[in-house]
Amino acid sequence: MSKVIVCNMVSLDGYFAGPDGNPPLAAMDAFFDAYNLERITAADAVLLGRTSYQGFGDYWPRIADAPDDPADRSLDEVNRGISRRWNEAPKAVVTDSYRVPDDHPWRDTTTVVPRDGVAAWIASVTESGADEIVIFGSHVLWNALLAQGLVDELHLMVAPITYGSGTPAFASPATFTLAETRTQPGSANTLLVYTTPSP
Repeated sequence: MSKVIVCNMVSLDGYFAGPDGNPPLAAMDAFFDAYNLERITAADAVLLGRTSYQGFGDYWPRIADAPDDPADRSLDEVNRGISRRWNEAPKAVVTDSYRVPDDHPWRDTTTVVPRDGVAAWIASVTESGADEIVIFGSHVLWNALLAQGLVDELHLMVAPITYGSGTPAFASPATFTLAETRTQPGSANTLLVYTTPSP
């Protein structure tokens, strides 16, 4: 059965984004990059909300073949690997109004799923034999799925940053079980992997 895995970075005080609406960009380091490569490589499908799909779709397609720049970490082999996998991975965008443009580089690898069809899409992907469905970003989407009991794991990279206000990571109370912690030398981030209660 497929696992639905949420993979996000949050601040130390539990915010998905700060008062400016941005996630903890300053903490997105080599550890963060390597873990994102690990997760998207393992993913059989990626599920995204419209805003995240458009943001990732504007950024990632060009990285794989961008001109070399040794001073730019975003163009290293890890990030190029992330870009290549994004470009080929099956993707679903949840929306009732967005249409993927014909000239979008992800047009042929993207399925548009209506909001009321997400559970059925997950069931269909599960029946196809997929092991992992990964959600990046997509705060509103994954909170809705969490409330419906459709998220199996949360992979939260905690940044050593506090905001005091902004967008809380969670929309409602919940209890989880800690399954794994991970750190990496040279990084102040901590990866926390939680499992969700069984329905």
